[in-house]
Amino acid sequence: MTLIMEVPVLVAANQKMPMTQVKVDAPHPGEVRVKMFASGVCHSCLHAYDGSHATPMPMILGDEGSGVVESVGDGVTTLVPGDHVIISWLLNCGTCPPCRNGKPAHCWAPSPFGALLDNTQRFHNAKTGEKILHYGPATYAPYTVVPESSAIKIRKDMPLDKAALIGCSVTTGFGAVTNAAGARPGQSVAVVGCGGVGLNSIQGARVVGAFPIIAIDTSEGALELAKKMGASHTINAAKEDVLEAIKKICPRGVDYSIAAVGSTKAMLNALKMLGAGGTMVILGAPPSGSMLEIDPTANILAGERRMIGSKYGSSNPHVEFPMLVELYLNGKLDLDSLLTGNYRLDEADKAFEVLAKGGPGRGLITFEQ
Repeated sequence: MTLIMEVPVLVAANQKMPMTQVKVDAPHPGEVRVKMFASGVCHSCLHAYDGSHATPMPMILGDEGSGVVESVGDGVTTLVPGDHVIISWLLNCGTCPPCRNGKPAHCWAPSPFGALLDNTQRFHNAKTGEKILHYGPATYAPYTVVPESSAIKIRKDMPLDKAALIGCSVTTGFGAVTNAAGARPGQSVAVVGCGGVGLNSIQGARVVGAFPIIAIDTSEGALELAKKMGASHTINAAKEDVLEAIKKICPRGVDYSIAAVGSTKAMLNALKMLGAGGTMVILGAPPSGSMLEIDPTANILAGERRMIGSKYGSSNPHVEFPMLVELYLNGKLDLDSLLTGNYRLDEADKAFEVLAKGGPGRGLITFEQ
């Protein structure tokens, strides 16, 4: 059955998204249609919204969210209507070797940008019939359609508003420390950029017992929230020389640095603050075409340092999401403090404006139920 909904659609960079009547198709074989409860407001979508990243249009944004399965397509075996799910933005096939090996971020057959796995859309303009593209799972919609493998079932006693954040920012930041870096108790971790992703890197460092945990940002509000999440030290990059401040805390450099902001200057600092044998994990995505210039001898070779990327916290969402739910329900993961703004769906533009100003925490779009 086709449904019709009112959705903000991205039609031009740096312009308000018009609320548009959109038809959403029934799920195809191997897909599920989800009635959304909430969607986080993510920097990745902001980059599409403001034109920092080249993005095809018209498109429905949104890459982290939660909801309830409304209907399932033929062949779906792991979900039924009524299941509570967190949406993974990894629209992966689930069957290739990387997927089978728990590395879905390296899927050999990922969905083309703007489409589902079969390279088609489930959204169409209700008046013109024009296809409307998916930004991954397109969670800025009252209903969305995703592959079965991208809707991860969770406990029904998990609050769905908090669960929405696990779909991207929590998993990405937390996993950068626990999976990509593999930090151990007592090792030092510095997080450069304390937005939604960076704050969760700090939480990951706290959970594994890292020390010291150093939060670096230009916003005092973000640094205050970082302390609440577990940072033992903070550095305001707008007021202090970051590398000099790091030396006072860790004279020989840090074991791990997490570059959780899309700034090449910040990334270079994150590399230079490493001690011998240290690893920098890149999470932030700079504007398209950005380049990072390094001295390979001084920055990499001499200290046997490493610089690696981490996509989606190097995680397997089917394992990670339920684990993070358990940590939250048992008081080990703070999702309540992350929520610093709530918006209606027709306030999506306002949510992006707040995010662009660097407000601490995470905004959340909630849907009428």
